[in-house]
Amino acid sequence: MDEADRWVLRRCRVRLVGELQVAALWDALLNRELFTPDMIEDIQRADSGSRRDQARQLIIDLETRGSQALPLFISCLEDTGQDTLASLLRTSRQAAKQDPEAIRPLDLKPVVLRPVSLKPKELRGEKQDPLKPSQGKLAPVVVGPEELWPAKLRPEILRPEAPRPVDIGSGGFSEIRAQDRAKGNADLAYVLNAEPCGHCLIINNVNFCHESGLRTRTGSGIDCERMQQRFRLLHFVVEVKCDLTAKQMVQALVELARRDHSALDCCAVVILSHGCQASHLQFPGAVYGVDGYLVSVERIVNIFNGTGCPSLGGKPKLFFIQACGGEQKDQGFEVASTSPEDRTPDSDPEPDATPFQEGPVTVDQPDAVSSLPTPSDILVSYSTFPGFVSWRDTKSGSWYIETLDSIFEQWAHCEDLQTLLLRVANAVSVKGIYKQIPGCFNFLRKKLFFKT
Repeated sequence: MDEADRWVLRRCRVRLVGELQVAALWDALLNRELFTPDMIEDIQRADSGSRRDQARQLIIDLETRGSQALPLFISCLEDTGQDTLASLLRTSRQAAKQDPEAIRPLDLKPVVLRPVSLKPKELRGEKQDPLKPSQGKLAPVVVGPEELWPAKLRPEILRPEAPRPVDIGSGGFSEIRAQDRAKGNADLAYVLNAEPCGHCLIINNVNFCHESGLRTRTGSGIDCERMQQRFRLLHFVVEVKCDLTAKQMVQALVELARRDHSALDCCAVVILSHGCQASHLQFPGAVYGVDGYLVSVERIVNIFNGTGCPSLGGKPKLFFIQACGGEQKDQGFEVASTSPEDRTPDSDPEPDATPFQEGPVTVDQPDAVSSLPTPSDILVSYSTFPGFVSWRDTKSGSWYIETLDSIFEQWAHCEDLQTLLLRVANAVSVKGIYKQIPGCFNFLRKKLFFKT
């Protein structure tokens, strides 16, 4: 589905959720092959199973059903007598096609606001013409989060290259001591004393069916081996499943969630596949099964909620997603070099990408927010920022997994997971000609220190 059609669905979503008669649509959707019977069943089971929940899930899933999904859906509405909604979508679609500028995201750039240094006469309180630019030394001030500033604009203390030294003589508390205190305090950190610590499921999708149009993910086997060895060293029982369809992925995750985790302290899921951005209420993105069908990250995470997996209540549930968030290639901006080499001479990076980029904010945000459960004890780590590609070297594996493994090896014995992921983000962000930065959705209630 192209961006204009996605924009139409999001713009009309409040109306669709409020008025769509989903029960009349199932046969029409099947007849036009917009959805499979299994997909229809999944939509019917969405959340509470109410008409509104089914309608909302249908609109979200529709975005993943190909370039002709919206016109076919409009035809289904007309077939079932829902002409008002069909007319709304058709009119909105025509308007979006005629004015593509209306749906284009804003291109925000850094803005220089004011001089930082003052001339001597300014310090004496002499008045200056506010319209006359200062001739003193100017330093640009960049609008936006500090973590996105160019490195040479940041104070040095904001980007240390190494851990702070331990100050024994001054009597102050070091960062390392603070970590040690948190590690032994059940109010500040999760207790991971069980042996084994928990289950880790790795899903590694490499070979995709021809009809999917997705390329073989050469190099993913290296990622899989790295994660398998790393989580075994972290005292997890590791299970690897390869080349699963979307339905098989869901079945494997449901099977893991239904196990008895009472004697365990944690659970981890690693997914290596192609992916794309997708509409969501909680967690962005979706990953492909080898049959070319999508499973949303949101659905993956919700399989492990309190209802589906009660024995993991109050225990950390970790998800690591190596897949693309979209198709944009980030060329970055010029900063002073912080890495001796951007890429090895014989490297061959390729993206785990399929076309899609996040569009404007949905207009029924209040409806979406009010329906959310409060997630807890969940962390989802993404290999890339939503809307951008995630790079994988065909010979050495993906940037994200290679770096994740290396950082865990060096620092997992003394640092908590959030700190480890900050290290991963920093290390990945300086790689390559095209740029990539991992991120995470963190709903953990405490610090998490792996058992090493």
